[in-house]
Amino acid sequence: MQYREFGHSGIKLSRIGLGCFSMSGAYGAADDDESIATIHQAMERGVNLLDSSARYGGGHNHRLIGEAIKGRRDQIFIHSKTGTIRDSNDRSVAEGSGRPDRLRQICEMSLKNLGVDYLDAMCQSRVDPSIPIEESVGAVARLVEEGKVRFIGLSEAAPDTVRRASKVHPIVSLQYEYSLWTRDVEEGHRDACDELGMALMAYAPLGYGFLAGVIDKAGSQSEDDIRGKFPRFYEENFDANRQRVARLESVAADRGTTAAQIAIAWVLAQDDSVFPIPGCKSRKHLDENLDAVDIELTSEDIVRLDEIFPKDAAAGTRYPPGGMQRVNL
Repeated sequence: MQYREFGHSGIKLSRIGLGCFSMSGAYGAADDDESIATIHQAMERGVNLLDSSARYGGGHNHRLIGEAIKGRRDQIFIHSKTGTIRDSNDRSVAEGSGRPDRLRQICEMSLKNLGVDYLDAMCQSRVDPSIPIEESVGAVARLVEEGKVRFIGLSEAAPDTVRRASKVHPIVSLQYEYSLWTRDVEEGHRDACDELGMALMAYAPLGYGFLAGVIDKAGSQSEDDIRGKFPRFYEENFDANRQRVARLESVAADRGTTAAQIAIAWVLAQDDSVFPIPGCKSRKHLDENLDAVDIELTSEDIVRLDEIFPKDAAAGTRYPPGGMQRVNL
């Protein structure tokens, strides 16, 4: 495993982290024993960055991680998001999610479920348009002062919002979707991170599995799979996106690797300050993902991939309209 300093934290973290979202039923059923074994194997292979959220599985994800790292807390950097309020229809609501009292409540609940004394990074999942970012970050800064949080992160925030937040308290990282087919961060977010000495956590570097070449039908891939809600998985967009992935698979075949590994290697090649956090729930996929750290893409590879996936190449937006309204605020 390779390591780089995580923003201005002074801490070196693995270039590839482990996203734990899928371990709590997001893409269909998961097996807790296999998920814990996957976390253990990740640690054995040198991964020391785990990404989770208080909302994943209604707390299940935190309890699972807590069980997996019991007795090994000092070996892991836990990046924990706050999640957003859910309405009566279980839809995400950003308004009110950044209230100081809620952020404190989420922190306390996260510590309890994880069975730890502090969060390495606490990250507001979405910017709350009803609460000034200065107020939300100020609330987490008080948790830092109390020793319950070490660093503060943001997710899906606009560049100017990140700059405003950093005037209240240093922001260690920005988490944003970043992959071959989602390059929004190249419109100012990466510049803001560089300017402020922040890490960029690239979530969904495999396009929720689509870029791995394992998606063979439109819509949800199994029961309780949330991906059927994402426009790029819709029937009307599926064929166009699958054709681009087929070309990605051709690049991988030429290199003797897999499409997933090329996709992760491309994110790694963008800059040492970028940390992809591909999610998985099995040791098999974990090993495939982590082996991408040893792939060095040539300039010819980069040009070829840019031709396959120029900016805005994907058919369909990354979230449905309601979701798109809650990003880049």
